[in-house]
Amino acid sequence: MQSLLAIAALAARDPQVDAAKLASLLDLCRTLESEAGLRAFNEAMIAVQTELKPIATDALNPQTKSNYASYAALDRALRPIYTAHGFALSFDTGDAPAAEAVRVLCHVSHRAGHVRVYRADLPADGKGAKGGGAMSRTHAVGSALTYGMRYLLKMIFNVAIGEDDDDGNAAGAGAITAEQAKTLRAAIDEVGGSPVSFCRQYRISKLADLPAHKYRDALDRLAKGRVG
Repeated sequence: MQSLLAIAALAARDPQVDAAKLASLLDLCRTLESEAGLRAFNEAMIAVQTELKPIATDALNPQTKSNYASYAALDRALRPIYTAHGFALSFDTGDAPAAEAVRVLCHVSHRAGHVRVYRADLPADGKGAKGGGAMSRTHAVGSALTYGMRYLLKMIFNVAIGEDDDDGNAAGAGAITAEQAKTLRAAIDEVGGSPVSFCRQYRISKLADLPAHKYRDALDRLAKGRVG
C-alpha cells in the first residue's frame, strides 16, 4: 500500500502522466486504504470482544423494580479495553423518525481510519412503564438520550450483562405471583435465612416485588445457600 501511494505521488509530480490515469490510480489508492481500514476495524472489534467479560448490574429501575447496568458501569469496564485497541466513541443526535422521539448516534472511529455509525431511535414522550405521564418533556428527552447511549454501548461491543438488562420493560415483565412469594418465603425459612437480607440482595422492598424472570434464579441460589 505504501509503495502504491509513493508511485501515485511521483506520478502526480510528472507533467507527462495522463490525468485520467492518475485519477484512476488515486481512486485505487483510496479504495485500498478504505479496505485496509475496514479490515483493521473488524480485527480490533474481534480483539475487544475476546477480552470482554459479563458486566454486573449496578442500578435499579424504581418503577419496574429491575436491575440494570448503568452507563457509568459499562464505561468503566469497556473504555480501557476498546481504547487500547484503537477505538474512540463520539455520541450525537440525528433527525428522529417521529415528533416525540430522539435519535441517538454513536460514531465509532478506529485509528486505522475507518468510522462506523450506529443509531438508536427512542420514544421521548415522558410516559412511564404503564403508559401514564411520568416526566416533563425536557426530562424525557434527557432520559431517552442516556438510555440510548447505554444501549448503543452494549450493542456496539455485544456486551453481556450479568442479569437481564431490559429495565423490566420486556414482554411479560412483572412481579412474581402470591403463590411464588409463599414458596420463596418457605425456602428462605428452610435454609435459616432472612427475608430482609434476601430483599436487600435483590434490591426489592418485599418478596412480592421480586421480578418474575428472577424467580427461578432465586430458588436455585437459595438451594445452594447463596442468598437469604
